Amino acid sequence: MFNVRWISPRLMLGCAAILCISLAGPVQAASLLEVDASRPGPAVQTGHLKMGTAVSPRGETLEVNSRYLTRNGKPWFPVMGEFHYTRYPRAYWEEELRKIKAAGVQIVASYVFWNHHEERAGEFNWNDDRDLRAFVDLCGRLDLYVVVRLGPWAHGEARYGGTPDWVVTMMPTRRNDSAYLQYTERFWRQVGHQLQGRLWKDGGPIIGVQLENEYNLAGEGRGPEHISTLKKLALEIGFDVPYYNVTGWDGALYPVGEVLPVFAGYPDDPWDRSASMLPPKEVYAFRFDSRVAGNVGTLTAAAGQGSWVLDADKTPFLGAEFGGGVPAMYRRRPHITADDIGAMLPVQLGSGVNLYGYYMFHGGSNPQGHTTLEESTLIGGYNDTPIISYDFQAPIGQYGTQHESLGRIRRVHHFLDAFGSSLAPMHVHAPARLPASPSDLGTLRFSVRGQGDRGFLFASNYVRQYPMPAREDVQFSVKLPSGELVFPQQPIDIPSGAYFIWPINLSLSGVNLRYATAQPVTRLDDQGTPLYVFFAQPGIPVEFAFDQATVRKVSGGSAKRTALANKGVVVAAGIKPSTAEALRVVDAAGNTIRIMVLSEEQSRQFWVTDLGGRRRGILTSGQLLSSDSGLIVRNLEEPTFRIGVLPALDPLPSGNLALRRERNDGLFQTFEARTAARQVAVTVQKIRAADAAPKIMVGGTANAALQPAPEQFGRSAAWTVTVAPNALEAVSDAYLDIDYQGDVGRLFAGTTLIDDNYYNGITWRVGLKRFHEEIRKPLTLTVLPLRDDAPIYIEHRARSSSALDGQLAEVVRARVVPEYELRLDVPGAH
Repeated sequence: MFNVRWISPRLMLGCAAILCISLAGPVQAASLLEVDASRPGPAVQTGHLKMGTAVSPRGETLEVNSRYLTRNGKPWFPVMGEFHYTRYPRAYWEEELRKIKAAGVQIVASYVFWNHHEERAGEFNWNDDRDLRAFVDLCGRLDLYVVVRLGPWAHGEARYGGTPDWVVTMMPTRRNDSAYLQYTERFWRQVGHQLQGRLWKDGGPIIGVQLENEYNLAGEGRGPEHISTLKKLALEIGFDVPYYNVTGWDGALYPVGEVLPVFAGYPDDPWDRSASMLPPKEVYAFRFDSRVAGNVGTLTAAAGQGSWVLDADKTPFLGAEFGGGVPAMYRRRPHITADDIGAMLPVQLGSGVNLYGYYMFHGGSNPQGHTTLEESTLIGGYNDTPIISYDFQAPIGQYGTQHESLGRIRRVHHFLDAFGSSLAPMHVHAPARLPASPSDLGTLRFSVRGQGDRGFLFASNYVRQYPMPAREDVQFSVKLPSGELVFPQQPIDIPSGAYFIWPINLSLSGVNLRYATAQPVTRLDDQGTPLYVFFAQPGIPVEFAFDQATVRKVSGGSAKRTALANKGVVVAAGIKPSTAEALRVVDAAGNTIRIMVLSEEQSRQFWVTDLGGRRRGILTSGQLLSSDSGLIVRNLEEPTFRIGVLPALDPLPSGNLALRRERNDGLFQTFEARTAARQVAVTVQKIRAADAAPKIMVGGTANAALQPAPEQFGRSAAWTVTVAPNALEAVSDAYLDIDYQGDVGRLFAGTTLIDDNYYNGITWRVGLKRFHEEIRKPLTLTVLPLRDDAPIYIEHRARSSSALDGQLAEVVRARVVPEYELRLDVPGAH
């Protein structure tokens, strides 16, 4: 263990104090949290998984082994985000894909909903918002990979799981029935025609295909036999891709070795029958002996544990549906916070996940056809979802605005891009003391992933809706092949709600960082030297420990000199988070690296993007996306833009607004621009009072609250909403924000439903850009009353005590929020 020796106070200058320590002597700590990470993981197995063509025409390769994915022979840890092209207007696909890419996502996954393309038998629609080929081509142009979720059954909160009505009512589905397979083949051949020449082997962006979804059906012509039949059919049609996957949760059945199981976890279960707060969710508890989360919403009952138990040692732990939010269900309406999403990442990564896939990453709106296309108990479905809205409380919402969760997760995406190749081969090590169950809130949750002496520590003191106690006087003891590492040097308190990833023996351009009590984000190159960006967790002191053998000098701020021990490590402590340089380290060969430690708030505003031919860090509170000539920043409601760039741009950019060069913000070159603030008038006038709402019925396959029958919506209160005709002038978009209380809100243009909302206390936001024609006339807003005795789950903070006669239907406020845009044109942008 370490023996700590403080150096003279004279040397504790600037923003960092330097400590010298040796490797002998015990450390006394009030709470020493131990993990043995000295054992090597199982050997990596290769060549046993039957995937498709791995080599592109340019000679690039995508492969998989028993532990991780590979790209060009090296470990690869991508981020995947679900975005449904048929749930978003084609006119805006490109800007939304650019937002997704700017957030650090490398793979876009999308269902191909059968009933969105062949709602009536033999009538195929691949036009406009249903143009799969155009969507994939856009992904390819923007250097985004694509995973096509072929189905034929999808779920996705779609009508009959995406299966056309005429199929459901005519033949058995989801099995080796000859009629079902005949029509599946016809549809898939249509899909194949749309995607011809766009597979990885052809030089296209499609790298994977998912077969079926949430498939746990056993029996004749079902189970692994059916998945084998679907894969064989996909190959016959020409879907030759590097990766074939199936969902592996809830007792999924599949042919071992033929497909890769992918897994899931959500911060709440809106499909649950309960109208109460749920027990602590397992997505906040590390998993060491299972890859399966709890109830993920599968609509069929499992026959057993599923096939994943047979090949867990032969396939990597891949995630496809870690909740970027949750869908709205009539009977259950959770309000998901940013930390509910952010806290899931250290837990899943620390459980061994090697592909972080979100469902959803970008919300959308259900298209309309000959019927409405949402999941509904009115047609025998298990859940009731809105007719239109599929916002999902996703990091990027239904109308393309960023939710607060985006800042929490984006910094981890940048970490995976910079350090994922090191993390992917690492084995998971459980601590000596484990929580007894997901409901055990008294034990700190953590793990270590390691390979040899290198690794990362993952910790979380956060569980949704359950305040966690602060952990006082904590140190971690990690047993490595070379010996025991105890850190930090003095016991610390871990605040309630904290979650983080800390490095162990991380190589920083040849300098060995023994550990840091700050989370790594990325590496940039600035002024010819590597610059490593970290961020600090509030309430946790920041210190960096370097192996003495790999450093010549460590200085911070205005420190004049650094003392080194003959043995041991050099510890820099007392670092204050900022945008300035925190540390400068000279390695044994005389080369320099620099370290920046951002605050928690600054890290949520930090982006990494390619700009002007270089990888740069961008600091902005707005929403960032790339353009062909540079960058676009969009601010909601705030007409002043402030943007930091690192490394600095030379020559300076131009913009659609007058740019002012400001004093640097630490290491960031800083610009400001301002546009005229817009005030858009909106009037709301009540035109009809609500009638008494009937008692909510309980029943259906879930035996839970059922959405009201269509005729009941005539009891809604109604208002006209008139938006000023200049709402979209001089802005990139404008949003109608509606605060109301009730059961279900619906917004109409004339008699056409354009959006709807299940009340849960969150402001209902409607993007107006796509409705520029509709808002020329007044809209109609209706609110179905919410009864006091409604057996539905709405979080306590959203429940109102102002109900009249036992029910409530009220519009509190409506306003228009402008979205301003700054375009930066940068020479040699891309």
